Amino acid sequence: MHPSVRTISQRLSLRSPQRESLEILDTVFSSTGLPKESPSLAKALDVIREHYPTVEDFERGFPSLCFSLATGVGKTRLMGAFITYLHIAHGIRNFFVLAPNLTIYEKLITDFTPNTPKYVFKGIAEFATDTPWLITGDNYEEYRGQGDLYGRVEINIFNIAKLNRETKEITKDTKEITAGAPRIRRLRETLGESYFDYLKSLPDLVLLMDESHRYRADAGARALNELDPLIGLELTATPFLDRATGPVWFKNVIYDYPLASAIEDGFVKDPAVATQVDFNAKDFSDDELERIKLEDGIRLHEETKIELDTYARQTGRKRVKPFMLVIARDTTHAAALKALIESEPFFQGAYAGKVLQVDSSTKKKEEDTVERLLQVESPDEPTEIVIHVNMLKEGWDVNNLFTIVPLRAANARTLIEQTVGRGLRLPYGHRTGVEAVDRLTIVAHDKFQEIIEEANKPDSPVRIKTRIIEKPREYKKPVQVISKPGLEAKLFGEAEGTSTKSGTPKTSEPIFKTNSEKRAGQKALELLRKQEHLPSVNYLDKPEVTKDLAKKLEESLTPMQLELEGVKEKVDYTKILKQAAKALQENTIEIPRITVIPKGDTSTGFHPFEVDTSGLDFQPVERDLLLQYLNDNRQSTVASDTQMQLIERRPEDYIVRQLIDFDDVSYDEQADFLYDLAGQVVEHFKKKLSDDDLLNVLRYHERAIAKNIHSQMQPHFWEKSAGSETKVLKGWMALKDCPFNAEEGSEALDFRVSPAQKSNIRRYVYTGFSKCLYPFQKFDSDAERRFAEILEGSHGAEKWFKPASGQFSVYYRIGSQSERSYEPDFVVETSECKYLVEVKREDQTNNEEVLAKAEAGAAFCEQATAHAATVGATPWAYLLIPDTVIQSNMSLVGLAEKYSHEASNLDGGK
Repeated sequence: MHPSVRTISQRLSLRSPQRESLEILDTVFSSTGLPKESPSLAKALDVIREHYPTVEDFERGFPSLCFSLATGVGKTRLMGAFITYLHIAHGIRNFFVLAPNLTIYEKLITDFTPNTPKYVFKGIAEFATDTPWLITGDNYEEYRGQGDLYGRVEINIFNIAKLNRETKEITKDTKEITAGAPRIRRLRETLGESYFDYLKSLPDLVLLMDESHRYRADAGARALNELDPLIGLELTATPFLDRATGPVWFKNVIYDYPLASAIEDGFVKDPAVATQVDFNAKDFSDDELERIKLEDGIRLHEETKIELDTYARQTGRKRVKPFMLVIARDTTHAAALKALIESEPFFQGAYAGKVLQVDSSTKKKEEDTVERLLQVESPDEPTEIVIHVNMLKEGWDVNNLFTIVPLRAANARTLIEQTVGRGLRLPYGHRTGVEAVDRLTIVAHDKFQEIIEEANKPDSPVRIKTRIIEKPREYKKPVQVISKPGLEAKLFGEAEGTSTKSGTPKTSEPIFKTNSEKRAGQKALELLRKQEHLPSVNYLDKPEVTKDLAKKLEESLTPMQLELEGVKEKVDYTKILKQAAKALQENTIEIPRITVIPKGDTSTGFHPFEVDTSGLDFQPVERDLLLQYLNDNRQSTVASDTQMQLIERRPEDYIVRQLIDFDDVSYDEQADFLYDLAGQVVEHFKKKLSDDDLLNVLRYHERAIAKNIHSQMQPHFWEKSAGSETKVLKGWMALKDCPFNAEEGSEALDFRVSPAQKSNIRRYVYTGFSKCLYPFQKFDSDAERRFAEILEGSHGAEKWFKPASGQFSVYYRIGSQSERSYEPDFVVETSECKYLVEVKREDQTNNEEVLAKAEAGAAFCEQATAHAATVGATPWAYLLIPDTVIQSNMSLVGLAEKYSHEASNLDGGK
């Protein structure tokens, strides 16, 4: 693999499917000899098929490979990675990026322009100073070969219409309208040829086709064949052509990452379909059904809006403004829907001026329609509802679409394949754990059952394919493996754990050999493990400790010895204790149990503030909404009626009763403050709702309202105390047993051997360690196994282990959520330092939860280091290591120098 592949993957933070695509391109170029060699089309196909048999034919007059990636995974960023790799690794400077329509064309220009939010080369040092020359379908006529003059990369971005659409012109004299060749094909005196011919003459031209299924028609295909690039790289989420007889799949797909995989891996939102509980569409006319769907779409939209606002306040992340997409039958229908939604009777005119109609009629009337559409992600842009007919089938790159209301007749499969793809992108680039924020909902009362049945078919694009076992394998009974610390085997010569087939490690001569020694040694070890209150495990061999424990040991064994007085073996209890203590010290890593507690009297509360009610626009509801997820059939309900029978004395009580459920809120001490906040919200709704509607909103949405208020309370929290102190509850902790499941009769594997299927690594049990404190271990990823190889190497650790559940008392918090316990992946000790180590997939190292765990782990290490200084022990450090850097040639010290993580808030990391 060319070294640039790893570097580019890291700099651009490529997701796993993007990284795999880049690795495939590297294999193609290394196997075919491109660009230095120019093999014939047939020879190039044969070479590629040796590595990738799915490529049956290039289907064009030049080598062309299709990378099929689900919508939302990041095809534009992958194009940037392709260009970077081809330039750095192979010196290619000329690229032609093709867009299928105006929307995608303008989006691509923006994404390839420096200093824009989604700039595709951000982090690429080679392009920081020598920025690629950007040539578009609008400025190419002024091009003067500037890229050649400065030796810079040239990126041409064109709409396909520029290549194959005839131009219409009016002659000056006769005023006749005549058709002519596309401008790009006309002779230009500055070049001495047409721009098309200039591109065609470039020996290293690489063609990148966004939404490549749009360039299979005769005219487009002929134009591209005539361009004759070095290679074509096609990117699409739909690698097939729709035909009356069914889909015609591409024959040049070299990599396929379907939507189901993207959903399962958490790269996109979870798709769900919604209807009302106990709803029968046949009971309503078409107009009534349409209005109900719109109103329920608004309910979901408002719920999502408040959840997004709450999440942003809790986490300090950017605010995301959601919008709802309505699919109309035609332009007349779209205009009528816009008028209805903006009218006063529809939710008291709350959406007047917030609706954008996008279709062929508005395109002619409003020049800024596309611009408004591209700005719909901005929190400052007012649009909350977009109505369209058929202009937004693809290329609409937004991440804040959460609700879709289809009002145009379509079958269930079309609704899934074409509609869902428009709103799958995640606003924060990763799942948040908040259901409404991670969900895309289709409101389809009349198609609910059809969509569910279609989604459950084996060939459904949203079904999680990995749950379908194509080839049943032999059933093996699961058994539990208990991996005990290796200490007992060294003391008594016993097997450390329940072995799998031939998996029991070999043990050396035990320390205790006779029955009397073993009996005394077992009791001595039991007594030693109860001494966790000592400041350090090294205190176990202090004379005063040994003397006291030796006496207890003798007393505990005396009755048994008296029974055998005549044949009793003489046992030196002090010697037994010292031997057991030494073995325990050598076969453990000293982990203190630490907590941070306030000093003196502590009081807490919240300062008064004005509630921000701008995001609280809930509307009255009549029925619960039922949502069913399309990928795994989970169900949830919006506007639960669990509180509907509890009638409160005054409106504020609905909110207050939810606020007092939060752990940091005390009704007795903060009642006036809570009622002030609730009163502000009630006054906000009173300005827009009748008394009955006000109670309806409070009853249905009290929990969401209280959650939003509570998130606004956090910046106003205060705490008064005499300070805080770190308290060591235990100086060290005995290692726990590690239970895990395995298959009966299976063999424990050598940890140095990578599994045939890395995705199944959690099934295997590994052994063969010399420095691990446990004989058996399991790994969650192959990166963890590779890290174990580093630890076992000559530049690794003195001892290490993967902690059992409950071994640590480390807690982390996200926003105002309650604390959660955290177990790091590895605990490692060297002569200089002890480490807590977390191994993470590279694209997850900036994940909010991962960083919260890292903060907590680093805070623990700071506290443990302070304690270690008092007992003469080594310091602690926390390492957060991306999986891509874990290679056999790495040393633990080298990784520690680069990937250590320090706590920014010691008290907050408890």
